[in-house]
Amino acid sequence: MTVDLGLRRDFAGHEDWEGALISTELELFADYYQVHLFDDGSVTDLGDAWTDEAVLDNLAVDTDAMAVGTAVNVNVAVTVEVLEAAPEDDSAEFDHVVEASLQVSSGRLVVMGCTDYEPEAARFGIAAGPVRVRAVRSNLAEAERLGIDSDDDPATMERLRLQVWPAPHTDPVVIKRWKPLAA
Repeated sequence: MTVDLGLRRDFAGHEDWEGALISTELELFADYYQVHLFDDGSVTDLGDAWTDEAVLDNLAVDTDAMAVGTAVNVNVAVTVEVLEAAPEDDSAEFDHVVEASLQVSSGRLVVMGCTDYEPEAARFGIAAGPVRVRAVRSNLAEAERLGIDSDDDPATMERLRLQVWPAPHTDPVVIKRWKPLAA
């Protein structure tokens, strides 16, 4: 799936979102409890990026690739928003919020489940260069409680919103940390 809309505005029913260039809804299989984002053509292996800190933060980052950890190992609802600038801070509305930088030299960002077939993964046309990604996750307690059955109903699915905008490289940061029920 290629979502290469360039600068055409596509608000996917969200006309009130200022600065959105693209907003797309996906449902991805979060195999191994993760969703991947990377520069099209990246050969980065994120295996070594999953340090103890990355596991705690639910965010593994390398130069041109990152993985966002999930609470479940099933389908999750994913919204991808390509923005012109940094979004407002709405972290109070979500369970877990992290940000990290990514180099997207090709001008195409790939978003997929960890074991999805890459040639069929969603691709988003963005300005080539460094970008910032804010990953916000919600409905985590309900998704964790139901586990493998959480994706049977959209009301119980884990939700992940990925906001991407051009920005110079800065270190990853945890804005809001979720404490799992088992912790």
